[in-house]
Amino acid sequence: MAMGIQADSSWTVRHLVSEQHIVSLNVAENYLLLPIQDDAPEGKICIVVNNEQKGTVMNVRLARERVDSYVPFELSAYKGQYVSVDIQGVPESAVCWKELKMSDSFDMANKECFRPVYHHTPAYGWMNDPNGMFYKDGVYHLYFQYNPYGSVWGNMHWGHSTSSDLMHWKFEGSAIVPDAWGAIFSGSCVVDHENTAGFGKGAVVAFYTSAKSTPWGDVQSQSMAYSLDNGKTFTKYEGNPILTSSERDFRDPKVFWYAPGKHWVMMLAVGQHMEIYSSVNLKDWKKESEFGAMQGAHGGVWECPDLVEIPVEGTRQKKWVLICNLNPGGPFGGSAAQYFVGSFDGKTFVNESPTLTKWMDWGKDNYATVTWNNAPDGRCVALGWMSNWQYANNVPTRQYRSANTIARDLTLYRVGEELYLKSTPSPEVKKARGEKVSKPSFNVAGEYEVASLLDDNKGAYEVELVIQNQGASKIAFCLLNEKGEKVSMYYDLARRQFVMDRSESGAVDFSKDFPAVTVAPADTDKELTLRLFVDRSSIEAFGEDGKFVMTNLMFPSLPYNKMRFTSDEKGYTVKSLKVYRLQ
Repeated sequence: MAMGIQADSSWTVRHLVSEQHIVSLNVAENYLLLPIQDDAPEGKICIVVNNEQKGTVMNVRLARERVDSYVPFELSAYKGQYVSVDIQGVPESAVCWKELKMSDSFDMANKECFRPVYHHTPAYGWMNDPNGMFYKDGVYHLYFQYNPYGSVWGNMHWGHSTSSDLMHWKFEGSAIVPDAWGAIFSGSCVVDHENTAGFGKGAVVAFYTSAKSTPWGDVQSQSMAYSLDNGKTFTKYEGNPILTSSERDFRDPKVFWYAPGKHWVMMLAVGQHMEIYSSVNLKDWKKESEFGAMQGAHGGVWECPDLVEIPVEGTRQKKWVLICNLNPGGPFGGSAAQYFVGSFDGKTFVNESPTLTKWMDWGKDNYATVTWNNAPDGRCVALGWMSNWQYANNVPTRQYRSANTIARDLTLYRVGEELYLKSTPSPEVKKARGEKVSKPSFNVAGEYEVASLLDDNKGAYEVELVIQNQGASKIAFCLLNEKGEKVSMYYDLARRQFVMDRSESGAVDFSKDFPAVTVAPADTDKELTLRLFVDRSSIEAFGEDGKFVMTNLMFPSLPYNKMRFTSDEKGYTVKSLKVYRLQ
């Protein structure tokens, strides 16, 4: 029996016992807008039509004391029908009941002050790992771990965005949604050019982890879906799940074609090792080998594997690189990406340097890095999630959470007997350059300040620096704003390091792990070259044409619009300083 009824012009809310509520309405508009409070406990929501539940029950943090943002609960499929929305686990006293709204549209404009200009973000909701990336017919497809019902982790779907230039993205909505086998965790896509799976020549086939929580524990298995419209919509394979295990952590399938063996390969993260499987039809998989024991960093669980063949600069040689993301265990705490260079025969990967740990990025905020399948011109193009599990749910944004790094082309270079990964900003980045400001060469002995990087700076730009040392032991500079918030950077020439300090960068008090100092090895014997990509709430530093990379989030109250250089008495020369607006 209802304990109370609230009426609205377009719906009624009936409050039952045990925090259950029924919103009843004749659907005349596309969305029921749900008021969200990020730190509220989770409730449950589902649609009921003719006494039958439709779709999957979703978790939602409906506003109890305040409204942080709204998310659209789509009802367009039921227009003209009488439906009920069953909501459980929310008290009758919650403010959400007075803030529910119906609407035919949802404002997805880029409005938040911290939202990047030229980095990919979800239009609304939570995002983490990039998934299923493939290129086809001139379009880059990016899927991602996505919660459309709030801006903290949960309800994992695959969100979808597309781009023709890796810099400007169109949000395409949810591509793969939870089902009876569970939430949709990370995975990959391939273009099945030869119809090996039987879904059609050129079909896009997605592989993902189905993750289900039960009263007896969490279960992870691998599932498959296929698309005949270039990744816009997917049909789930009727034989799912296609691969199961008794292991608790068994996830993140990366699938690719191994041409010499004429078969498909699947990489899976299993606890703290990788497993390698093979298949000729994408449906039936055989375990071939394992990799990981006594290799690399093991501070946390291994996730999001990738195995790609990459050219060695200056040679005709290629080597296989196994990308392994782990959480925690990064060099500066929390999540990070490591890699191994070696050989692969279609069944087994062998690491050439088993005693070394190699990091893809020396900042705190590049994780779940994976590459595009079918990239043009044989390129190996990578993308990462620009956050860290230490504080990802708590960064000071509201309508959305998280961005991706800029796209990076991967190559290998040799130092002595060792091969290392180089991550260079993809060529498409330069094509997005707008206004350029060049500063004349200047000497620094003491302090020198560039008063304005760009007129009407919106905090979205690239800085190109070329510095010639004149005997200084430290080459220091910072980006700062009118409030004195700053990101300090310097080369320590004695230690051969590049350092970034964000402890005074703006908002840092939302997590004790955020105000960090990060350090990268840097070759300081020659002329120093550095590209800084600043986009409102992040800085990506590429040194020596990508021999070191450092990605860090920042949350300044105003854009950084000035640059200050300092030195000891021996000084240095800034031979070139160019600033480009990116748009």
